Amino acid sequence: MTPTQTFVVRPIDAEVVTALRQRDDAGRAPLPVVDAAGGSPVRCCLRVSRPGEELLLASYAPLRRWAAARGVDPAAYDEVGPIFLHATPCAGAEHTGFPDELRGTPRVMRAYDGNGRIVDGRLVQADEDPEAVIDELLADERVAIVHARALGFGCFTFAIERAVSG
Repeated sequence: MTPTQTFVVRPIDAEVVTALRQRDDAGRAPLPVVDAAGGSPVRCCLRVSRPGEELLLASYAPLRRWAAARGVDPAAYDEVGPIFLHATPCAGAEHTGFPDELRGTPRVMRAYDGNGRIVDGRLVQADEDPEAVIDELLADERVAIVHARALGFGCFTFAIERAVSG
């Protein structure tokens, strides 16, 4: 029996990715780059880049977009930061669980309330089960969304929401 998935991992929405390929959230055209070594997390499909893969480096404001859709103001938590996207459309994420290719890398999980304010944060070590940390954060009724971020650079990696049952 497969355990019930209690959360959904969300890459950047395809419509948002299409817009970011033209103009990013800092108002600039994204920067084309070739990832010579590979290994960069790609936010449109939640896998790591392959050596020599063509990517775009863009500024992204994940909380701003989430808050605007809900009619709230994240105030000082409205951050804009760098992300990698595929230069051309891709198939997106393979599933809605924790991304396989990002497992085993340390992440910071930031938990936000319904107004886009940080209410908790946890470090997931490389050898730690990320699902347990995510479940613990989402057990707090104040938490509306969790952002996974890179430990070293702090960049947004993906969003996590409670799974809707039914």
